[in-house]
Amino acid sequence: MRRFLLLAFLAFTGLWALTPGRALAQSCDGAGRTWAGAAFANSVSIYSLEWSPFGQAEYGWGAYMPLLQREIRTDCPPGTIDFAQALAQWQGRYALTPTGVFDAATFQVLKGVVQERRPFVMARTRSECPEPPPLNMLGYLSPDEEHADRLTRLLRRDVLDAYRQMVAAARREVPQVAADPELLQIFSAFRDPEADAARCAAQGNCDGLRRAVCSPHRTGTAVDLYVGHLEGVGVDSTDPASRSHMARGATYRWLVQNAGRFGFVPYLYEPWHWEWVGSQP
Repeated sequence: MRRFLLLAFLAFTGLWALTPGRALAQSCDGAGRTWAGAAFANSVSIYSLEWSPFGQAEYGWGAYMPLLQREIRTDCPPGTIDFAQALAQWQGRYALTPTGVFDAATFQVLKGVVQERRPFVMARTRSECPEPPPLNMLGYLSPDEEHADRLTRLLRRDVLDAYRQMVAAARREVPQVAADPELLQIFSAFRDPEADAARCAAQGNCDGLRRAVCSPHRTGTAVDLYVGHLEGVGVDSTDPASRSHMARGATYRWLVQNAGRFGFVPYLYEPWHWEWVGSQP
């Protein structure tokens, strides 16, 4: 309980940001006291909100914080007045009541905005399943780009070029990535649709959160990147604590701010999953 109260206090006062390494805009209280109540509500709910945004019980919304900050265009942490004001302005643009308080309705709009940037998702809404690319359009990853001891991976050649440019930039711009060659390695890339369907059927969770009959990996444009992991769980664990841990890391936060420069867009639920769309969204 004492740890929770301390974290809430730090979030409310702006002393603890979910985006360390980026300059905090002034003290993040330039909006005056109008949004103080909303700021306090956010400082509490970011740890205490009980909800199931993807069907699994979660506490808090820290895993979605970096993407939300990017959307509302602020570096301020969740318990600050300027964050609440920026959120209210964003809510108003999407016909939500501009309370400045994060809630389930706000999340649903955020989810829709992010999902609409993924061509694969839009194709699935039309009941289409994109065909895989011809094999001659696929290129091999080099051993130092593959995470862990798994099968050789393939990507569409244009996506592989963009991925390499992105990683090179991250290693120049993020000390943590430069110091750890494991970060941003790929642990899943192109997946053969037939093999994917067979595995999905064998595991009995087709079209669930963990395996899909029609996966974006069939396109050769989706990558699962190592962005760190919580000790004791896998690199693609969907446990809420694991995803929150990844979202706090410098690698993921850099991707949220910069992956679009190289044509990659995120999947809200999985910090490791990115899809190439070919241009800045």
